Amino acid sequence: MSDLENDLEKNRFSARARRYARVGANVGGVAARLAANRLISGSHDRESGAADLAAALGGLKGPIMKVAQLMATIPDLLPPEYAAELAKLQSEAPPMGWAFVKRRMQAELGPDWQEKFAAFEHKPAAAASLGQVHRARAHDGAQLACKLQYPDMQSAVEADLQQLGWLFALHRRMDPAIDTSEIAKEIAARVREELDYAREAKHVRLYKTVLADVPIVRVPGVRPELSTKRLLTLDWLDGDKLLAFKTADIETRNRLATALYRAWWLPFSRFGVIHGDPHLGNYTAYAKPDGEVVGINLLDYGCIRIFPPRFVSGVVDLYHGLQKNDRTQIVAAYEAWGFRGLSHELIDILNIWAKFIFGPVMEDRVRTIADGVKPGEYGRREAFVVHRALKEKGPVTIPQEFVFMDRAAIGLGGVFLHLDSRLNYHRLFNEAIENFSVAEVAERQRVALADAGLPTPVPSTAA
Repeated sequence: MSDLENDLEKNRFSARARRYARVGANVGGVAARLAANRLISGSHDRESGAADLAAALGGLKGPIMKVAQLMATIPDLLPPEYAAELAKLQSEAPPMGWAFVKRRMQAELGPDWQEKFAAFEHKPAAAASLGQVHRARAHDGAQLACKLQYPDMQSAVEADLQQLGWLFALHRRMDPAIDTSEIAKEIAARVREELDYAREAKHVRLYKTVLADVPIVRVPGVRPELSTKRLLTLDWLDGDKLLAFKTADIETRNRLATALYRAWWLPFSRFGVIHGDPHLGNYTAYAKPDGEVVGINLLDYGCIRIFPPRFVSGVVDLYHGLQKNDRTQIVAAYEAWGFRGLSHELIDILNIWAKFIFGPVMEDRVRTIADGVKPGEYGRREAFVVHRALKEKGPVTIPQEFVFMDRAAIGLGGVFLHLDSRLNYHRLFNEAIENFSVAEVAERQRVALADAGLPTPVPSTAA
């Protein structure tokens, strides 16, 4: 890594203050209107308020938009009207101009940075909420992807996380069925990690290890001599967007879905690691020279969640407990995840959601992920029943470690819905957990994390 990192961009009060002002003007205005509407009419128009909030956040771009998108994908964290509007926010942010990019690259790699590349494209190949990607070519001819972080992101993230606290407070006042305190901690931890491109480089090296025996999933190589804390240079992986295959033949769609499933479940079941942001933009499909689709490219490694091995055992135990209707094993699984003080009623409520999440893997047969349910209605009935029951029997505190596991499972299901794949998910899941051993997961994880230069996970205080 370079010694020329721009330390002026560390978390600074002046930068936070500017961000507070920008966010506060937008979000505060929405909050004031919501309060006024409730005061005058005695009610709250959720649809109107949600649309106002989405418009305010969409105009800001940057980390607050990313956090809002994360919140929108976590089931039942926000009222459904708010989640639906926030989910519409575009991940594309205005890209930095070339003059700005040159200054940023010089700050990361020094004044001779352009000489370190054979070519560097001026126009970004992609622009998102925290940074943008430029295509480049190394002197050895290799194609590269250079991910460059926008300026002052650390200060902006800290300011945005504090400002978003009002959203959690709003949720607790309107629908106190779920205690969101641990959810807030987890979102903050993951977003802060995404700012550290040096850590993301280690995540890439970790996935090189955990997917080494899965040839249908490609992981790029890291170029450490061209990377810093705010610049990550990886090998460029050619591929096509997954949505381009929505109308492909069923064999192709099934092949892509199988690759996606293994890219997500095998690292978790064998190493206790998940890709916490499984949406369509983080994958592309690659093919043979004759055009036959072979598998997927895994592109983004900012949101990686590493679990203590006992959390993985909770997933396996819950699956077996649900299959055998073994209540003792089910309760042990929830406790392994960090749920505490669960009454019999709360366990029954959680089981409704668990049976939905595990539904595709419970029966040994070929099926779609939704199994006849319309994509727009997938999971809504279960979420409604769970929420209504929690309002009567709750609240329940969602453990910190559970947050992204649940979110990622829902996100992965959403990709399968788009592909309309038909697979035997039961066999894929059982292949992943075959000969499961907590001790073996712990040892594999220890070795893989050490090789990647990552620390072993520390259980959350709630667990």
